Amino acid sequence: MTEYTVTMSLADVRRRLPVVSALPKPDSRWLSEEQRRRAAGPRWAVWELTLACDQKCAHCGPRAGQRRPDELSTEECFQVIRELRELGCGEVVLIGGEAYLRSDFILIIRAIREAGMSCTMTTGGLNITKERAEAMVEAGIGSVNFSIDGLEATHDRLRGVPGSWRRAFAGLEAIRAAGGKVACNTQINALTKSELLPLLELLAAAQIHSWQLQITVPHGNAADHPEIILQPYMYLELFDALDAVVDRAAELRVRLWPGNNLGYFGPLERRLRASQRKHWRGCVAGVSVVGIESDGGVKNCPSLGGPVNVGGAWRVHGLKKIWDESYQLGYIRSRTVDDLWGYCRECYYAETCMAGCTAAAEPLLGRPGNNPFCHHRALMMDRQGLRERIEQVRGAAGGGFDNGLFRVIREPKDPSSGIPVVTEEPRVSRLIEPTGPGAPIDPSALGGR
Repeated sequence: MTEYTVTMSLADVRRRLPVVSALPKPDSRWLSEEQRRRAAGPRWAVWELTLACDQKCAHCGPRAGQRRPDELSTEECFQVIRELRELGCGEVVLIGGEAYLRSDFILIIRAIREAGMSCTMTTGGLNITKERAEAMVEAGIGSVNFSIDGLEATHDRLRGVPGSWRRAFAGLEAIRAAGGKVACNTQINALTKSELLPLLELLAAAQIHSWQLQITVPHGNAADHPEIILQPYMYLELFDALDAVVDRAAELRVRLWPGNNLGYFGPLERRLRASQRKHWRGCVAGVSVVGIESDGGVKNCPSLGGPVNVGGAWRVHGLKKIWDESYQLGYIRSRTVDDLWGYCRECYYAETCMAGCTAAAEPLLGRPGNNPFCHHRALMMDRQGLRERIEQVRGAAGGGFDNGLFRVIREPKDPSSGIPVVTEEPRVSRLIEPTGPGAPIDPSALGGR
């Protein structure tokens, strides 16, 4: 078991909340003016504080359970916090695994707040005790987002721990009782899609302020359970259900916050994203968000991993160099519609949507740029008498954020129609060998920090 070096006590750190400094000037001469503006620095950092976890979720991307080898020490975490502030980050979201399984997580919350950034946490809530809740709120946690997937039987099945649903609600109440704010997130998949409305009633009664909805994507553990992944043709039924959810959430004064992988551009788009006051405008991985793994790997998206997405090691390069110069952090800032393929390349919304969420498309087909998890696309197929479904052709190897490969089968809704079946085959992950300032960082060439 990893031991974290704690050199500060709760009494040592006082809640001083300076204003976050202005964003630094970008060091990105290889980008256009618009891209430089977008690359100035991350607004959000999503930080996997530890990979240790107390649940066994069937849809866990990183396959959490055990700590990563050589996770960052307390002092190293404090330095990461200082560097996030220097980059102009406004909010740090602590995730895991389970962040509260680190013995120093309260000190880290307090240090983030002292640096002038807000701090929130996403948790399964299995072991949010009264004592932990009180310490989190006292340290300055802004909001705690509980992962609750469907009604009790479905949630417990997906989370792999009997009683986890009731304990999540108990943890939610513990945070509220301590004076904290609570929110929830729910994964939409083949098991949960019919339970959204009754779950909303329970969440509203628990006085959550926001509800994030996102689809389960086929990576990590979910790649081993393709039966729970939504079929693209199910989006017609799903968005009919979401129409009622939007109306009921407004009546209950629960703010809906659709995840980046839920959409896009169907008739519900503007209402679904009303709280965000915008329609979908493309993936923000490496644009306004940065992901940090518990051993210091820095990546473009918290829901992606592996060498094609991790831009470098914080211990070697520090955050700024990786953010400014690594290909993995920067490629989404500079991509164009010519990087799209398949149906998405020819879509009316291609230039705005850019094929939706990278963390949904890449694990499915091996590379971003073509995404069948789309309401608009399902509607267009339906108008032509077609539907799309996915079929796994290769399983995952068993590592964190790994994926199998799927193919997209476009077929007639009516098998007797005579319309031919079309298959979009997966493509392997990016094999680009970029050069110049945007290329992957070579430690020997850059000499560390």
